[in-house]
Amino acid sequence: MYESYYKLNARPFQLSPDPRFFYGSTNHKRAMSYLRYGLTQGEGFIVITGEIGTGKTMLVKTLIEELAQDNVVVAQLVTTQLQEDDTLRMVAASFGLPYDGLDKATILNNLESFMMSRVRDGKRLLLLVDEAQNLPPRSLEELRLLSNFQLGRKVLLQSFLLGQPEFRNTIQAKGLEQLRQRVKAAYHLSPLNAEQTRNYIEYRLRAAGWRDDPKFTDTAFTSIYKYTGGVPRRINTFCDRLLLFGMLEEIHEFDADKIKTVMQELLSEMPTGNSPIFNGESKDKLDADPDMENLAPSSQASISSLKKASPNSLDARVEALEKRLMQLEKAILTWVNSSIRAS
Repeated sequence: MYESYYKLNARPFQLSPDPRFFYGSTNHKRAMSYLRYGLTQGEGFIVITGEIGTGKTMLVKTLIEELAQDNVVVAQLVTTQLQEDDTLRMVAASFGLPYDGLDKATILNNLESFMMSRVRDGKRLLLLVDEAQNLPPRSLEELRLLSNFQLGRKVLLQSFLLGQPEFRNTIQAKGLEQLRQRVKAAYHLSPLNAEQTRNYIEYRLRAAGWRDDPKFTDTAFTSIYKYTGGVPRRINTFCDRLLLFGMLEEIHEFDADKIKTVMQELLSEMPTGNSPIFNGESKDKLDADPDMENLAPSSQASISSLKKASPNSLDARVEALEKRLMQLEKAILTWVNSSIRAS
């Protein structure tokens, strides 16, 4: 909705990963270098870990887009809470192979035949496993066994494992020594720092056609970093809501006061007054923030009204705006029809 108001050509902070909006921070560039290095090796496992929302899936999507013109057959394993036999079935399904009603030996045989055929055609096979921390050790062992498939000296399958920080502990478990020996590289994604957070926001805005409307003050960027902790998904969630708020309130410049107002509004919608998507902030904590004393009276009044507002206050305003737009569309349509009849 706010795209037309701010003359943007896309939503810059949508949550679904879109390679057009990939921001290459120092950490993300390094992680991408590890992925590309792994591709040149053509074997073993590359492990990328990071907290929820740090951009692991975006890395994968960006890499897949880069590989679109290459001779690489990519399969992505999304559902990872699987037992060992289910893991093989999901790998087969990811490569488009039959699996229903087949025993383990048949599935393994079909996978090996498929991989050998593709390698003979000059292609490489890559398996991307997201949320790898959910895989039990026996399922990881099944993936390791798939890495044993070879045609001559050429390994048939390479795997990238992406998971949350606890996955680093998982692969240290007893019994996974052979898997650890196959890991070619590992990298941990950290959140963005304050400067990178600003660059990230501006980069995504520019990618959506931003021409400095709305403007952001230095204190606005500082506040966004404070509330989100530099986690890309949190930044996206907050900034998407911020732009919607800006459109509804006809705002063309965001400062720290307005950032805090939106944060208060988001927190007021949480059942417990705490938001799991932000940097440990709660409404009570923000209320006790010394910066509250320095807010302009208008901002203080806005925050006070937000505290008293029902959890659906923003939804009600959005609904009202949508009704106004529908009424305007009907009026235009009526005018067009009458003009046609008159002519």
